Amino acid sequence: MVQNVKKISENRYRETFGRYLEEFHVGDIYEHRPGKTITENDNHMFTLMTMNTHPMHFDNEFAKKSEFGKCIVCSPLTVALMVGMSVTDVSQKAIANLGWESINLVHPMFVGDTLYAESEVLEKRESKSRPTQGIVKVSTRGFNQDGVEVCNFIRKMLIPKIGYAVEDKE
Repeated sequence: MVQNVKKISENRYRETFGRYLEEFHVGDIYEHRPGKTITENDNHMFTLMTMNTHPMHFDNEFAKKSEFGKCIVCSPLTVALMVGMSVTDVSQKAIANLGWESINLVHPMFVGDTLYAESEVLEKRESKSRPTQGIVKVSTRGFNQDGVEVCNFIRKMLIPKIGYAVEDKE
């Protein structure tokens, strides 16, 4: 987690998070912590919020008959948690999330599993149309408590240069 402190006035400081464009370096890997142990309530609430009616996420008796023998975590929850875990490192200062190139779900998550994530900087370039900003592309990978990769995705963000973040205008 990237955390800095900005002096606001005499004896007053404010926490700041995230990175400016200049602070990203291709090949750097950021391990996002803390991890998140997924509870049954997390899975049920996310399933209900998103209106995902697949019984594999909330019907134990149905899930017992599947190849997994139990309910699986709703996969968009895994993606959402990984994005959230990565924010303080890669997108806290972002102007915009520009999108995902791919999302791959490579192993199921189960209630009680703990999710960890890391992001690698794949590309960084200055914006052609916005001189105070640039585009950063990262690959984010999620792992369970046993180190098994469960999900990966690539996303791009519009990141400000030093002195041009929203918080710099305060």
